[in-house]
Amino acid sequence: MLRVEGLSFAYPGQAEPYQFSLAAAPGEITAISGASGSGKSTLLDLLSGFLAPSAGRIDLDGTDLVPLPPEARPLSLLLQGQSLFDHLRTDSNVRLGLPAKITRRAAAEQVAAALESVGLVGLGAQVASTLSGGQKQRAALARTLLRNRPILLLDEPFSALDDATRATIRDLVRDLTRANGWHTVLVSHHADDVVALATRRYRLQSGRLHED
Repeated sequence: MLRVEGLSFAYPGQAEPYQFSLAAAPGEITAISGASGSGKSTLLDLLSGFLAPSAGRIDLDGTDLVPLPPEARPLSLLLQGQSLFDHLRTDSNVRLGLPAKITRRAAAEQVAAALESVGLVGLGAQVASTLSGGQKQRAALARTLLRNRPILLLDEPFSALDDATRATIRDLVRDLTRANGWHTVLVSHHADDVVALATRRYRLQSGRLHED
């Protein structure tokens, strides 16, 4: 179980700190919605370790993740901006989701399977800068899914996708979350994504999370 307990943070000059508490069960998708500026990105940065809270705990099965640096936390993060290296091939970008100590053949097989799962068959050799926005989003998702970490954080992951692809990728995220027992936290402005995926729903308002 992932539990965020009294996680507090304030930017310089901020009168009232954000206060976050939530629970996410393995195999479930917890959705966070809220207006722009309500603190959704701040919450993801705290969970990822890019910001340090002034108080509180991020508990995963009894282990507090707060003291751990970002690279040591058992999570994958997919940002809205895709974060691909445009000068690299698509398959090389996806390969970055795998551990360094893996055979070339095994890596190639896993990358090919990941590209197929997000509908990018035949585009592995294409330089990332030549992909469309939706294709880049799918490649970034394939890389994130390959990491197979217990916590999956998604920040508007379907924003650049057309309706048909959006539905397919949502199904993929749901199926992989259930199959692998991930604790998936989804930040989205899109009500359709929340309705389609969320097991638990939280609304972020005035710096506080409210469970719907």
